Order: sequence, then C-alpha cells, then structure tokens
Amino acid sequence: MISGNKKIPITLCASLLAGIAGYGQTIKGTVGDKDGQLPGATILAPASKQGTSTDLNGAFTLNTQLTGKVKIIVSYIGHEPKELELDIRKGVNDAGRIELSATAQLGEVLVKGTMVPSQLKALSIKKNSLAIMDVIAADAIGKLPDRNAAEAVQRVQGVAVARYHGEADAATVRGTPFAWTSILFNGSRLPSANVLGSRNSVLDAVPSEMIQYVQVAKAITPDMEGDAIGGSINFITRTSPAKRQLNMSAAGGYNTFSKDGTYNGSLVYGDRFFKDKLGVMVAGAIWNRQWGTDAFEVAYNTGLADPAQRKSISTAMLKRYMGKRQTYGANIGLDYTFNTVNKIYLRGLMDKFNDIRPVYESYTDYNNSQFQYNYRYSYYQTVLNGAELGGEHQLSPKVKIDWAISDYYTKYFLETPPTNGNKGLPIATFKQKISGGFNNLSADGKRYWGFDSPDGVGGTPLSFDAGLKNAGETMDPSKLTLQQLVIAQLDTKEEDKTAQLNFKVAVNNKVNLKAGLKYRHKDRSGMYGSSIVYLASAALGVPNAPALQPLSSLDRTDFPMRGGYFTGMQGNHDAFAIDPITKDQLFNLFDTATLRKNGFMNVTPATNPTNIYEGTENVAAGYVMAEIDATDHLKIVAGVRNEYTTFTLHGSKATTAGTPAVTTISPATVSNNYNALLPMVHLKYNINPQANVRAAYTRTFVRPNFSDLTPGESVDNTKNPIAVTKGNVDLRPTFANNFDLMGEYFFKNIGLISGGVFYKKMKDVIFSNTINYQQEGSNYVLTQAQNISDSWLLGFEAGVNKRLDFLPGLLSGLGVELNYTFINSEVKPTGTYTTMLPNQSKHLFNSILFYEKNGVMVRLAGNYRGASVESINTKLGPDYYTWTDQNFTVDASATVNISKSLRVFVELNNLTNEPLRVYMGDKRRITSYEWYGSRGQAGLRWDIIK
Repeated sequence: MISGNKKIPITLCASLLAGIAGYGQTIKGTVGDKDGQLPGATILAPASKQGTSTDLNGAFTLNTQLTGKVKIIVSYIGHEPKELELDIRKGVNDAGRIELSATAQLGEVLVKGTMVPSQLKALSIKKNSLAIMDVIAADAIGKLPDRNAAEAVQRVQGVAVARYHGEADAATVRGTPFAWTSILFNGSRLPSANVLGSRNSVLDAVPSEMIQYVQVAKAITPDMEGDAIGGSINFITRTSPAKRQLNMSAAGGYNTFSKDGTYNGSLVYGDRFFKDKLGVMVAGAIWNRQWGTDAFEVAYNTGLADPAQRKSISTAMLKRYMGKRQTYGANIGLDYTFNTVNKIYLRGLMDKFNDIRPVYESYTDYNNSQFQYNYRYSYYQTVLNGAELGGEHQLSPKVKIDWAISDYYTKYFLETPPTNGNKGLPIATFKQKISGGFNNLSADGKRYWGFDSPDGVGGTPLSFDAGLKNAGETMDPSKLTLQQLVIAQLDTKEEDKTAQLNFKVAVNNKVNLKAGLKYRHKDRSGMYGSSIVYLASAALGVPNAPALQPLSSLDRTDFPMRGGYFTGMQGNHDAFAIDPITKDQLFNLFDTATLRKNGFMNVTPATNPTNIYEGTENVAAGYVMAEIDATDHLKIVAGVRNEYTTFTLHGSKATTAGTPAVTTISPATVSNNYNALLPMVHLKYNINPQANVRAAYTRTFVRPNFSDLTPGESVDNTKNPIAVTKGNVDLRPTFANNFDLMGEYFFKNIGLISGGVFYKKMKDVIFSNTINYQQEGSNYVLTQAQNISDSWLLGFEAGVNKRLDFLPGLLSGLGVELNYTFINSEVKPTGTYTTMLPNQSKHLFNSILFYEKNGVMVRLAGNYRGASVESINTKLGPDYYTWTDQNFTVDASATVNISKSLRVFVELNNLTNEPLRVYMGDKRRITSYEWYGSRGQAGLRWDIIK
C-alpha cells in the first residue's frame, strides 16, 4: 500500500525509465556582460521546462529533447533577462557568447571600484549551488584589507580564523577543530606542511591576489573530498578572462608597533589568442612588511606532585619579536578550446613565505632563582608549488567527462645556522643567578598570582613585578653567561600527486547521473621536537673547563626599543630589554671549532630520532550521485562516496635502560588501512525565484594526524613507573553524521538574508591520553593519542547583506553586511569532565558597514571570535585547559575612483590594537598576552586594459 504523496515517487520512476529513450541534443555556450563572464546565470528552455546554470567560467551545457526553433531565456541577478530563439539540430549546438545588460537600477550603482560585480557573482553561484555554501569573488577580496588566503575567508558566515602574531594563518568552518576543515585548491586537498603534524593547512603563504573565488561548503556533496567534518574551503586560482585585461596595484604602508614601512604590489594580465581558442592568465604578487610584537608568557608548575602548587609560577617571560615577513606569489592559467566539445587547461602556482624574526626572551625563573636570556634568529621558510593539467569533453549529447592530474608540494624548513651541519632554529641561552631571592613568594616558597596564592601574595599578570628583594639585582650582561646552545629542528615536507576522472550522464530532462574516481599518493616527512643540544662544560662542573662567557664579552647590537617596551603592561620593564648578540655572533657560536674552544659538549638526547618520520599515504576514492528534478520546485541530490586509505610510516624506536642509562635506537615501521563509506542527501526547494529552502544529511570524516600515527616510540626504563611515549597506528578516523536546514532569500536590489540550524554527531574523537598499567611485574605510564570520546555540535547561523538604497540622496549609498553564528558542543575527553571541542568558539560575528556611491567606496569591518579551548589536559582537568580569549578586530578600507581606470585606496588593520590573550582555566591566569599594534597602507589600482 502506498501512502502520502504518490505523484513524486511515480514521477521519479518514470523519469528514470524514460532515460532508456533518452534525447540527443545539447546546447553549449557562455554568458557574460561587458565586464566579463557571469557565473551562476540561469538558462531555461520554457517549452520543455529544462534549465541549467553557468559554471565559474560562465559556461553552460543545456540538454533538450527538442529540435528546430527553440526559445531559451537567460537571466542573472541585476541584469535584464534575455530571450533567444535558437535553431537546434541533433547533436551538440553552439550558442556562442550571450551578453546581458545591467538593469537600469543596477546601472546606477555598477561603477568600477564598487563591490557590486563581486556580490552579483557570489550570490548567483550560491543561489544555484547544489551544496550549502557561501562564495567570495576575487574583486571582493581585493577591496578589503585582507592580504592572504586565511584573511580573505574570515568574513564568511560561520568561519573562524587563527591569528599568529597579528595575521590570520588558518581557517575552520562552524567551530570545529582546524584539522576538521578540508582546505582545497581547485577542488583537491591542499598538502599540509604543518610543523605539529596536523592536517590543517597553513594559509599565510598564499597571497589573496592569486585567488579568483573562495567556496565555503558547509554541507558537501558526494563529488567533494569527504574528510570535511566542519566543511570545506575551496580556493580557486585565477583563470583566463573572456577578453584582454591588464591591471596592477602598488601600495606602501606603516606598522605602528615596529615603526617601520611595508609595501606590496601585484600585476595581473589575461588575454585570448588564436580566435579566442587560447586563454592566458598570469598573476604575480609581493608583500613585504616589517612587524613586531610584545608577548608576556607565563609557565606554571602543572607537573608538581602537590595539587595545591600546580598553579604556582615556574617562569615569567617578556618576549619581543621584531622582524619582517615576505610573501611572494605567481600564478599562471592556460586554457585551449579545440571546439565546442573539447577543452584543456593548465594551472600553475608558486608561493613563498619568509618569516624572519629575531626573538629576545627575558625570563624570571622562580624555581631555580635565576634570570635567563635567550636570543634566537628565526628564519622560517614555507614554499607551496604545484601544477594541474585537466580537460573537459562532451563525448555525446548525453555524456560529459572532465579529468585532471595535479602535483602540489609544500615544505616548511629552516637553513640556519650556516656554520653547523645541523639546520634548524639556533638559540643561545644565557643565565644569571639571583642571589638576593624574592619578596613576593607565598608561605610554601612558590610564586603565584594573588588570586591563586594560599595567602593572597603575588599581584596580577599585567602589573607584573619580578619581586626581587634586592631591587638593584637586575639582568646584567656581565653576569649573564652563555650556558646552552640549541638547534631546534622543525622541517616538514608533503607532496600530493592526484589523478581524477568524472562522468556526467544526462539520463533524461529530469535526471543527471554523476560518477567519478580519484587517486591521491602522498609523500610526507616530518621532524618536530628534535633538538641538537650543546651545554657548557663549566656549567656541568667539568674540571678545567673553559670559563663561561658573559654576554658582555660577545659582539652585540642595540635592542630594538622602537616605540617602547611592553607599554601594554603597568610599570617599567626596560631592565629586561638587554642588548642582544648579533646574528653573525650567534651563528659563529655554532661553528665546530668555536664550540670546542668554548668547552661546549654535545648532549643531544639519544631519543631524537624518534621525532623524525617519513612515509606515504594512498587514497582511492569513488562516488556516484544523482541530480533529480523531482518537481518544478524540488531538486534532490543523493549519492554515496567511498574513500579507502592506506599508509606506511617509517621511524625509530628508542629504549633506555641500565645504570648508567643507555639508549638503544632501532628502526620501526607501521602501516594500516581504513575505509570511509559516506552517504549524502540534499534537498533544495525553490519557493519562488528569490527564495530557497535547503536540507541535507551528510556523513563525513577526518583522518588521524600524522603526528599521532608516527612509529616513533620512546621507552625510559630509568623512571618509575617506566615512561612510554609512542604513536598509535591503530587510531580510527573520526566520523560525523551531519544535519543541516537552511533558508535563503535573495533581494531584487542585490543582497541576501539567510539563516538555518545544523547538528553534528561525532564518533571516535582523538585525544592524547595517559594510561597506567602493569606488565610482567613492572609499572608503566603510557602517553599516546587514542580514540577516547564521542561528541556532538549544535548551532544556528543568520546573516543579512542589504543595500539601503531606499534612503534619500547620498544616504542611498549605505549598506550593511551582518552575520552571526552560535555553536555549542560537548566532548568528554576523560571519564569525568566535559568541555567544548578544541578551537570551537560559541559566538562568531561579522559586521560590515559600507558606503558606495559616485565612485567612492568605504567599508568598516568588525570580526569577533569568542573564547575557544585550545588544549585539553586529560590528566588534570578543566582548571588546566588552555583557552584563547575572545577577540574583536576592526579593519577599514576606502577606495576613490580618480578616473575610469585609476583608483586610490587606503587599508587599515586592527584599528583598536586588539591583543591576543591565552589563559589556563581562569581568564586571569594568563599563559600568553600579546600586543602587535595596527598597520595600514595606501596605494593605487590601475586597470590599464579592461
């Protein structure tokens, strides 16, 4: 017995069966306006009620049963619809380029330099998308002060970014951990050189000028990468335009903290040759900026046996960074159209990011009653290079295929010091004994903040006072002696070679089937936590050792005071601003002959090799899905994706035993495989031409981080209990069942109001765990990542993008963009405590107030991210969880048209000088408080040819 609405299932069955008869006509073409191609335009054949939309390059493919004179209607937001009558013959028909004109209302605001063209593209793509997604177009990115890929995406509803010394460098969707968001380049997972072994990609190496579109998918479809519990962020690089263009920009600026200048420039050229068959796009960008920060960092004695003393202070450090960052990017896009049904393309990318930062660290060490001064010269380098070759082919009126092969490579590395065969981060450590003691210790002899102290002694973090009994006993270069030299090794490399093939079959005018295969081979190597360590023999008490060298005896340079030292804190801390050694002096200290002369012994931990690994990961994926026009208003997308993963990692195992202790290193190899079957269903109901309701169920997953799978193992038999630290090859992926319900209404005068709810249920969330156990009469403590807990996440989001053109006169140029996301989650990393998911903020909010009229554009943007837990101490509980505090930054930009082709612009970042705050348990218990100032620039954009 069939109950309910019989019409829909009967219609679907009939549609599928009708595919046997099929139809044999295809209409292909492109849609554009006077300024270029139009993605997301709608093409409709009224007689057969068949329709489609243009892709990101403005191209479309419309299947029809009809022949002879066929009318089609082409429409696009803000443009006059265009009706054409085509003479359709059997086979593939070329409609050529269809050009639309802006409506009279749009024509009043469609002025070069405004956000209107980019908003039209973004809204049109979103409106016609099968997935639940948001979109940003390149010209919108270029009109906000967002200089890299992470900063470009921070304005999107439901997206949060991580900031590193004032610049966004990573992004996540809907509050999930950063590794749970899939970062894609042109639809394929971007390799990650994250030094911590995480799979999340660091995006500060990618200049925003290299990007044509950003697609943020919150509910994916089966043809997308499946390791995306949070969602996916797809960065689409520039492709060739419909007609010749040449534009450039140049700007100079200033950083209020470093008191230094910045500059950036870009050049974009695109053209078509050989009767428009060959398209070329070349883009290049450079961004060079001086920067600096002050960071007050506190370490606590969380490892003490007495719980009452675990919140006492181990060290308090005043750290200054003062350096420069250089971002270089080049992008090439080529495409060749052989004929209406065959096209190939080539994309190439070369990005380089240099982070050069001398670091000056002044410690007060309360446990050892001493000062410590570190100088390190950090020259971190990140490269991202790659290329992709692909094609699109209409094999018959019914069958279309596309294919691509790509090779992307990323590396994070250091090449210092040049004087030593070992490369990494060189650090020189000087120490000075405090003989007079401290006057702000509690009765138990420990230093606390006043709110943690047993007797209320200790003060507060931002009014930090070292508490020296002898006020004259300050850091002294003649008493600070060189006692340790370290080279911290941090290299990470990852390369992805990918091949994919997709088929699309038009079964009939109601049903399209898609299927595809994808194979990715990943090579990865990592080195983290490995350090080459040299100690001064005299500091170890070796007889007749060379005397310790005071800082004052070495080649030194002036401390970079610039605008002051830790002016964000109360009091004067200039006594900690010690003139450092020069860069060359630091490098010379690591020279082999100098090490021998100064009596430095190599005491590198024998367990170092356990922190080094290399290996491969192979992923074979396939999907099948159907796009079904169930009724004139309801579209169904249903299908399944399967991803099978195998990996092998090679590393080392260390065993320490005996008296004296001896460490033995042996090779270790681990391998495993797992499968992910991912069903998905999307429903899109078109209430009217301006309103959609969407619902989706998707199953997604995330792979374990490489750092948790590594074969590295360290067994220290000299400790009681015996300490074992190792990777876990048996980790299972984390899976999620995702449910989404969204509504969207598109205003006629360019804009959108949207909102919805979402729920995620996760299984096998991974945390680092500590386990005590017995084996053969001995006690062990094992530290290892494990699948500990299940979790859930619930949230809602709402947003509006509205031009206030109903206001009179000049006020009609005003507009607002507002979006808010609330997210709540729960995870139980231990049997006792619950908390939110790592990196998840309960509240995300973006606000943009803009004005656009008569060639003037001004935008004031605010970005708010609520507090988020960053690290979870499964052993000690919530009082020892580390949190990043709420953060609200304000940016601004303005553009004025000087002529039709020339614009002057101003960009300002972090106008309120918002600091970055990290705390442990209690918001008052600071672990890091960082100030990095504001920055701004002014420049010109010149459309030389457009």
